[in-house]
Formats: sequence, C-alpha cells, structure tokens
Amino acid sequence: MASSSLGRRLVACLLNVSEAHRKDLVETVAKAALYDTEGVRREGTTVLNIFNDLDYNRSVITVVAGIDCIREAVLSACEKACRLIDMRAHVGVHPCLGAVDLVPIYPLGEEVRVEDCAEEARAVAQGLTERVPGTSAFLFGWADSPLERGLAQRRKEMGWFKKTPDLEAIRPDIGLQPQKRFGLTGVGASPYVMNCNVTIDTQDIALGRSIATAIRESTTGGLPGVQVLALPHEGTVEIACNVESVKGSPPSHMTAGEAWPSFSISGQPYCHAPASLITARVAELAGRQGVCTKGTALVGFTPRECRGLAELALTQGIAEFWKEQHRIRM
Repeated sequence: MASSSLGRRLVACLLNVSEAHRKDLVETVAKAALYDTEGVRREGTTVLNIFNDLDYNRSVITVVAGIDCIREAVLSACEKACRLIDMRAHVGVHPCLGAVDLVPIYPLGEEVRVEDCAEEARAVAQGLTERVPGTSAFLFGWADSPLERGLAQRRKEMGWFKKTPDLEAIRPDIGLQPQKRFGLTGVGASPYVMNCNVTIDTQDIALGRSIATAIRESTTGGLPGVQVLALPHEGTVEIACNVESVKGSPPSHMTAGEAWPSFSISGQPYCHAPASLITARVAELAGRQGVCTKGTALVGFTPRECRGLAELALTQGIAEFWKEQHRIRM
C-alpha cells in the first residue's frame, strides 16, 4: 500500500454492531460517524461499506478517515449504537458480547504506524465508557499494551465463544462490570484483518467444525493468520474466517497457486492469505466428504481495495460511499 499523493494518513475501522434486521438503525449508526449532532459532515471521513448478515444479526460498517479524525467518528458511531441496540433483546447465531461488539482500527499505509492506531483505539475505549455510562471494554492487539494479546485469545478470556457468556465473571480492561443492556466491547489495533466466509452445502456442523480446525492457524498445516469459526447459516454451514495480516513473506509451499497480497507498515513487510487459497482449501476438505462449496464472500475489502476506494471516495467528496459503490468502479 504505497503512500498517497493526497497526503492523507488513512486508517480503517471495521465496526461490528449486533444488529442487522433493522437496516435503518444500522445506517443511522453509520451516519453518526459521518455527521456531528448538528448534521454537519466530518471532513475527511467516509463509510465505504455496510455488510448486514440476518442470520448472525450482525453488521460490519467500514469507516475510513485520517488518523486525526478517526477517534471522533468511531466514538460517535459507537455511542449511537449503544443508545439504539439493547443486548437483552438480541438473538443471532454468531457469538457476540456487546451492542458494539468489535472496534478494530487498522493502518492503511506506510505513513501510519500500528502504534498510532493503538493509541486511538485506547482513546475510543476510554471515551465510550465515559460517554455511555454502563459500557465497558477489553483491549486486544497493539492496544493491549504491553502484552499485545491477539483478538482470539482475548475473546476466549472474556467468554465470547460461550453460548451464554457470564457477564458477572468478566473483568473488563476499561469501565465497570458489563451491563446486560450494553454488554462488552472489544477495542484494538493491528495490521489489517480481512473477513472471508466460505459456505459449504451441508447442515452438518460437525463437518464444518472439522474443516475450521484443519485450516486454523494454530493447527499444524493450517493457514497463517487464519482464525476460523463454523456457524449454521441460511440452511448451510459457513466457514467464517478472520484473515490476519502476518509479518514477513508467505510460506513458499503455499504460494504455488497464487501470490499472497503484500504491503508494508513502518518499513515492515506484511502479507495475507488470499481468499482463493482459503476457498480452495475448504473445497478440498469438504469434497473429501462429498460436500460442495456454495460460494465465498468478503466482508468489506482487501487492504489494497480499502485504501484505493477510500482515496476515491474522499477525493470525490462521497461520505456515504456504501450507497455509491455499486455504481463506481476502480
């Protein structure tokens, strides 16, 4: 991701909120990132995409802004979401803990360090608990200083993967004991993380879990940077992957089919597993059991796409880019 001639120090936040059925509500949250309480647009800020998943009852809002603007944009969106979403009434098959479930902030170029994003993430977590009394947060990645524990580890520590998490047993990093209305919010920073979901044509969740285990980074022979869940989804099973960017070059034995996309942050090389490789691996494992894949969906964009579309949106002054993205092509 080369430096921009526009001089913008861009970062992205893939804001995860626990609502998808009320799309107008989710758009209201997105617009809170773009406009202040008087309806005045925040300069240098755009929402590239809103991804709604009805089965999961979860939406991902891609907010991009300069590093100096991202805090207020994200905080305003989080505050609005907490006012509108009540976790006591939430139903969905995707694990979650909070009305605002996840707030990851990623650098989109050489000119922004992950440490800069971590500083903003910690400020967002602190600011949310001050603006909305009763909210609480845990930190992950670079924001979790000095341990820098990853999201999967922190979620496990907080009970995120449990079907019915015990809020009373959770010890947040910021804020008081989590309340049922707001739940708990994960806030952090890291190099860019993609979300890649592969659907297999079966309702056999045990098969899905075996595939998830096989491709997970922690498994011998798994894919670097890939964290996976298998979830029931629209009468099938979805292999839902968080694809983390990993430092250095990709393993040579995994690059025969396609080069891994690469970029650099603060002079350090990073790369991420391509969606095509993840899809091929899932298809191979499912095929051994006579099961086909039905498709692959990227939730949002690759790091390069996110950077390119953000520059396009900001150059053309398009705040609500999610409404225009099907019309505009790179």
